[in-house]
Amino acid sequence: MKDKLRQIAEQGREALAAAGSEAELQQAKARFLGKKGELTSLMKGIGSVPPEERPAIGTLLNTYKDELEELFQQRLNQVRDADIKARLEREKVDVTLPGRQRFTGSKHPITLVTEEICSIFASLGFGVAEGPEVEMDFYNFEALNFPKDHPARDMQDTFFVSDDVLLRTHTSPVQVRTMLRHSPPVRIIAPGTVYRRDSDITHSPMFHQVEGFLVDHHVTFGDLKGILTAFINQFFGDDIGVRFRPSFFPFTEPSAEVDIQCVICKGQGCRVCKGSGWLEILGSGMIDPEVFKSVNYDPEVYSGFAFGMGVERIAMLKYGVNDLRLFFENDVRFLKQF
Repeated sequence: MKDKLRQIAEQGREALAAAGSEAELQQAKARFLGKKGELTSLMKGIGSVPPEERPAIGTLLNTYKDELEELFQQRLNQVRDADIKARLEREKVDVTLPGRQRFTGSKHPITLVTEEICSIFASLGFGVAEGPEVEMDFYNFEALNFPKDHPARDMQDTFFVSDDVLLRTHTSPVQVRTMLRHSPPVRIIAPGTVYRRDSDITHSPMFHQVEGFLVDHHVTFGDLKGILTAFINQFFGDDIGVRFRPSFFPFTEPSAEVDIQCVICKGQGCRVCKGSGWLEILGSGMIDPEVFKSVNYDPEVYSGFAFGMGVERIAMLKYGVNDLRLFFENDVRFLKQF
């Protein structure tokens, strides 16, 4: 019995010493010290030993058991220390190396221009309103003096969802919805996304507009000119030239296109302004009485003006961008300039 104990203890020492990982150590421990281990089995069979030998055998069993458990713990600590050192070696960081540059995001140029436009009109007393991009024909066309058979509907190539539902072609429906909810005086701008079936270097099927209107007693075309001139001077600078040209829009009468002195050639004439020295930036006019009738405003009591501008057009002039598609391609080389 004693010889067998010595033999098992020696095998246990060799197995624990040879184990190179924590898993192998656990296997060796289970083989010799587990519930079904070899030392445990001998301890269960101690009843077959003559009584006079049992104390000596029991003492020897406990000695070998304690020895192997202590050896297991020592080897376990050694293996874990070795694992930690190896992992630290693999994962070490050379603190003398330069850090990795992380690029932070910034606002899109269209967002920057939209916020600047809204800020300027807010300083002039205008509030900001929003509305749905999927719109009813009534708000997008009929209430704005576009009857079903009106030829001016051809000015805007529309994405129709159904006969009476469409993707809005301008943000003017927000003005109609605002006037239906509020009585004059009303002074609102409506920034947002609009949709038309058009795509080239100066047009996109999805683009952005800021439209605005003011309704009150005794509003004149002079008020319109004053507000828009103040906006242009704040946005492009006090030295920029401004002119108003007669035009046509179904929802305003009289109507005017607003031009600014070419920001590229300063009015001398160039390829961008086609030699004219002027660039058109927005449309405007006095709100047509037919629009007031659609929103239950009395045109004999109230008058007002409206205007609208494409944000991409304004951004192209402000930043000197020659292709509108750059705003939508998400090229980081382009966007990080802003």
